[in-house]
Amino acid sequence: MIATIRGTLLECQPNLAVVETGGIGYEVHVPLTTSEKLPALGQEVKFFTHAVYREADQTLYGFADREARDFFRLIIDKVSGIGPRIALNLLGQLSLPTLKSAIAAGDVGLLAKAPGLGKKTAERIVVELKDKVLPAGASIVPVTAGQAASTTGTASSDYQDALAALLTLGYKATDADKAIRQAVDALGPDAATEELIRKALGR
Repeated sequence: MIATIRGTLLECQPNLAVVETGGIGYEVHVPLTTSEKLPALGQEVKFFTHAVYREADQTLYGFADREARDFFRLIIDKVSGIGPRIALNLLGQLSLPTLKSAIAAGDVGLLAKAPGLGKKTAERIVVELKDKVLPAGASIVPVTAGQAASTTGTASSDYQDALAALLTLGYKATDADKAIRQAVDALGPDAATEELIRKALGR
């Protein structure tokens, strides 16, 4: 099993990257949340990977960090009817902290927004993974307008507070998550709530 791949980024599309290492270019399928973090072409990049081998083809899936890769594996291993493509769409729709919050809160509507994922499949994800995304004894409040998900070790309170602020301003959940995600990438993980909000709003 290929666990990681490091090399030169030759090509980048929203859901596909080509990495050259050892004179070979590897196609790596990535979620949007990973492609957003990729460096410029020609720079070095590293992916945490999951390889899928079938009789007709071999596919490599890559993620910016180990936690996202491991959660991808959890989805395809534990949820019936979910293959790598749909799992990749789900991880590309929402940041991992928000995705875990949505599953823990049973937010089927938010999960079902991922391409190829209907309400029934979203319900299966909640049933199968709800107990696996929370530490023992922890609880999460649904991420809705005017509310912030409680901190569970997977997301900072600043991130969730900034996300809740955008929801209050009328942003759709997926758009708000993307805006705060990009703000964190620009400012760093220690940015305060107010800084994240200003960056997300372009101020």
